[in-house]
Amino acid sequence: MTQSSTNAHPAFTWLRSHNIPSLQIEMQEFEHNKTGAKHFHLAADNPENVFLVALRTLPMDSKGVAHILEHTALCGSEKYPVRDPFFTMIRRSLNTFMNAFTSSDCTAYPFATRNRKDFNNLLQVYLDAVFFSNLHELDFAQEGHRLAFSEDDNPASELQYKGVVYNEMKGAMSSPVARLWQTMSSYLFPGTTYHYNSGGEPAHIPDLSYAELKQFYKTHYHPSNAIFMTYGDIPADELQADFEELALARFDRLPVHFSAGEEKRYLAPVRVQESYAVDPEEGVDKQTHVVMGWLLGESTDLTELYRAQLLSSVLLDNSASPLMQALETSAIGQAPSPLCGLEDNNREMSFLCGLEGCDPDAAAATEKLVLDTLNELAENGVDASHVESALHQLELHQREISGDGAPYGLQLLMTGLPTVVHRGDPFEVLDIEPALAQLREDIKDPQFIPGLIKRWLLSNQHRVTLTLTPDTELANREILAETSKLASIQARLSDEEKAAIIDLNKRLDERQMQEDDPGMLPKVTLDDVPAELPNIPAEDLDTDIGPVSWYAQGTNGLVYQQVIVDLPELEEDLLSALPWFSTLYPELGVGDETYAEIQSRQAAVTGGMNCFASMRSALEDEQNMKAVLVLSSKSLVARHSEMSQLHYDSFFKVRFDEKQRIRELLNQLSARQLSNVTGRGHSLAVSAASSGMSPTAQLGHQFTGLAGIRRLKQFIKSLDDDSQLDALIDKFQRIHKLITQAPRRFLLIGEAAQRDELLQTLQQTWQQAPAADAAQAALTLPTTREPVRELWTTNTQVQFCAKAYPTVPGGHDDHPALCVLAGVLRNAYLHRAIREQGGAYGAGAEQDPMSASFRFFSYRDPRLEETLQDFDGSVDWMLNEELHERLVEESILGVISSMDRSVSPSGAAKQEYYNRLFGRTRESRMAFRQAILGVTLDDLRRVAEKYLRPELGSVAVVSNSGQAAVAEKLQLTVQAL
Repeated sequence: MTQSSTNAHPAFTWLRSHNIPSLQIEMQEFEHNKTGAKHFHLAADNPENVFLVALRTLPMDSKGVAHILEHTALCGSEKYPVRDPFFTMIRRSLNTFMNAFTSSDCTAYPFATRNRKDFNNLLQVYLDAVFFSNLHELDFAQEGHRLAFSEDDNPASELQYKGVVYNEMKGAMSSPVARLWQTMSSYLFPGTTYHYNSGGEPAHIPDLSYAELKQFYKTHYHPSNAIFMTYGDIPADELQADFEELALARFDRLPVHFSAGEEKRYLAPVRVQESYAVDPEEGVDKQTHVVMGWLLGESTDLTELYRAQLLSSVLLDNSASPLMQALETSAIGQAPSPLCGLEDNNREMSFLCGLEGCDPDAAAATEKLVLDTLNELAENGVDASHVESALHQLELHQREISGDGAPYGLQLLMTGLPTVVHRGDPFEVLDIEPALAQLREDIKDPQFIPGLIKRWLLSNQHRVTLTLTPDTELANREILAETSKLASIQARLSDEEKAAIIDLNKRLDERQMQEDDPGMLPKVTLDDVPAELPNIPAEDLDTDIGPVSWYAQGTNGLVYQQVIVDLPELEEDLLSALPWFSTLYPELGVGDETYAEIQSRQAAVTGGMNCFASMRSALEDEQNMKAVLVLSSKSLVARHSEMSQLHYDSFFKVRFDEKQRIRELLNQLSARQLSNVTGRGHSLAVSAASSGMSPTAQLGHQFTGLAGIRRLKQFIKSLDDDSQLDALIDKFQRIHKLITQAPRRFLLIGEAAQRDELLQTLQQTWQQAPAADAAQAALTLPTTREPVRELWTTNTQVQFCAKAYPTVPGGHDDHPALCVLAGVLRNAYLHRAIREQGGAYGAGAEQDPMSASFRFFSYRDPRLEETLQDFDGSVDWMLNEELHERLVEESILGVISSMDRSVSPSGAAKQEYYNRLFGRTRESRMAFRQAILGVTLDDLRRVAEKYLRPELGSVAVVSNSGQAAVAEKLQLTVQAL
């Protein structure tokens, strides 16, 4: 590490430093002299620098003040008085991550970038937004809530609530899992901030006043309540110089000390029942959730934290874990609850477990199941191998350099943040080696885990059993309550108040339409774009076991291994079973070992094993495709030989005779899919809208899209019929036979120093494999280019709208221009029309090379027909309005930034491998990059006019059954999920 651990800016005092070799960082702690603001810096030899500033925000109601403030603070500041600096900077930046979020007890503003100029630009905007926000009343009305008449200038028309956060939370709380968690929290925490919905309950959000928002900002958004966290190769003193100049010098210490209080403990367990809304067409049979929750100790007690993590892992980590096994094999419910596990981000931890897919009267049986299992474990102990495996998982997780979903540095900061919020020690949270050593000593006592079970679970009276039952009328009652409240408000409005509502919405509309000078904001330019894509060298080897591709990457002592087979030609009935086959494949028994024994073996040896099909359209023709099936795993280098043998055994010897296990897994898969519908509603709508465009798009919709979710839901109803299950198992066996005969290749990623050893182990293990059939025909699919017009119904109070137009595949000359066009339409039209004016949480457009289609979408949208009109309106705007060239440059930066997204060392190798496998060579990707940089405004108008013709559009919407009349008007076929 090259940075000095005692180098601090004069405005800061260095407190301590600590080297963490397993994370390749030195952690440094500083304090700002005047305000007391803490700065934690993770010094690393990594050019991807990360910044985060967090404020402790602990609301004591569900009006959503912290959440609405998070949105409003980003709508203009003292130095940057433009209407929307946050979203404007997204398109003037090469960021690898940029966001803001509100949790139950803090609000954070993080970003990451590899470009030093970009880092400085974003830092200026973020610090000004957080500490010198304008908090304009009209921005509060837009982002939070406001009253409006359904006809803008007609006070006799219906009164409505509008607002981005208001609609966001309507969508969020439509999810049964979100409602389940919030309800459980309200009972586990009857008297602290966690009792309330920090995001805001839709029924309570309209009660928040503008004055309350400003007062909350004044007390909470102050450096004395702030936490600064950074990661990367910029020295701490340089960062602190910017903090001081841009913000901190203007503040003195504020005597505030926000902290979540200790919860008053129950003297006896609590049993409660509440309801959640379901769409009438979904029915209520076996849709009840029963969850048990215990309040544990404080998360800042690191000894207790790691013991709780170990206990949760021992009990619930996999299907061989005793409590998880009891839940999975129980006939009381369809699947273990998605809430199962440890919540350790709050000040006081909580442990939850339970079932979903139950009958309404299942609470007593679920309680008995859980408590009997825990009593048995407390009395007879836990298999030592389960405990050792749980420790192995903790160690592997500590060593792995992740970063495929979010930058690695940001993940480290987010790991430490909850402890800092509660004034604990993040050094101990990030450096778990001493804790692992202590746990290894602890588990030598066979009564250690039983003792934790007794103390935290069996003897703990602060226990809640929640039964959440489905209610087909609840959504209607909520709508009626809202309309009645609005009607009552409207009846009491004076003429002056009506005029004020009209005036506010008029002023807001004018503000939304105004063109700010983006030149006020800093930016990077096309000159700052890296000329080259990263070069990830591969070594392709022809071996006795087949082609092996070796990538030497800095994996910090882990090895990643995959066997990849070309998907063979499959009959239609086998192809339809393929997504279930691939999901279940690594979850079943192998050879003489049961599924539970294999789960234990996986946990002891690997970081998990998964199987998936990967399909891509050809670069030059979306109607042609290539498909492979992948069996993937990772392990510590010391366990590679065991992982390789497990890989081999699983590939060839998987067994399909555990019929009850297959039933359980299919039930769990269906429950998981259904619970996630509203969370990814826009992607499901987009998939449906483009499902007729190409074979891969159609298959994606049928496999993991709405059609696939419905097909599995319907199949589950027939699972009690053994003949149906036997027929499915027969399909699995036929697929497996074809897979094991298909041509195979291997991907191996690890440290350069381990190359020879890892390759030798792989080849020795697979040397015994039967030869593949090189002549086996590869999977082909019939061509398709058909329009779609559908409305899918589920339980949601908001819409997810999508429209798709047939365009061109990734290798076509017009593909780059269409990619840039998507960014321009999103940035300059859709964001304003659908999010700001329409009140949706989000909207956008994308050019998809796999389906050769251009796709519009909206997310958590209160509108339907008007949004589809806005999609068309964006095309008219592009063709008929005078537009500025800077819009093209901003969109180009966005496309380049998406190409350069953060990725882990192993992820970079996998990405490069599959790009090559599917014909996306580095040369073709560099050509695409150069073509993007050359796109002009004339190109955008040409491709918009050529491809985005209204009569060619396909439409799919995820909504509720109450929209049937709108569907009929728009000629959309209603599909009940």
